[in-house]
Amino acid sequence: MTEIEKLGLALNQFAGLSEEEFKLSEDFWLPRTYKKGEFYNLRGTVCTYFGFIIDGVFRSYTIEEKTGEEKNVFLYSANGFVVSFKSFINQMPCDYHTQALTDASIIYIRYTDLLSLYHQSHRWEKFGRLLAQEAFNITMSRIEGFLLKSPEERYLDLIRQHPDIFNNVPLYHISSYLGVQGPSLSRIRKRISGK
Repeated sequence: MTEIEKLGLALNQFAGLSEEEFKLSEDFWLPRTYKKGEFYNLRGTVCTYFGFIIDGVFRSYTIEEKTGEEKNVFLYSANGFVVSFKSFINQMPCDYHTQALTDASIIYIRYTDLLSLYHQSHRWEKFGRLLAQEAFNITMSRIEGFLLKSPEERYLDLIRQHPDIFNNVPLYHISSYLGVQGPSLSRIRKRISGK
């Protein structure tokens, strides 16, 4: 399956875009590769494109002003989307950095091209609405995870959402994402593997 076919399938599953509707967008999608450590978007800049990850892992993170500690907010992996949602949807400066944790490749579309598709097709308008809903759901899930779930439950959610994450990302990034210290993550992993 080609990269563009993978994207078409993902958009069909996400928003019900037919092959014909997807073809409206084919000329807008562009490939891009990232080296490990390269930034997708920097804090304080406007995110002007929306990416579909072919391979690799990205993170969005903030830096604690007093300590300089990096805190991972979101993780994005293969066959999923990478975007600074709030910045992209509202075209306003982003509150965090988004960076490749591994070498990665994506196919992306510019905000202006996506707006053009919204005007051409009701299905693409639906895609935009679903994208905004997805941003809301992801953010609420993260907040509720910290308020209502144990670290072990957050760990299990992470495995469900990003099954290959432990093969690609150092444990300290996973600890940061889960909001636990390294030794706590080791204990959680040991308990889970013992079940």
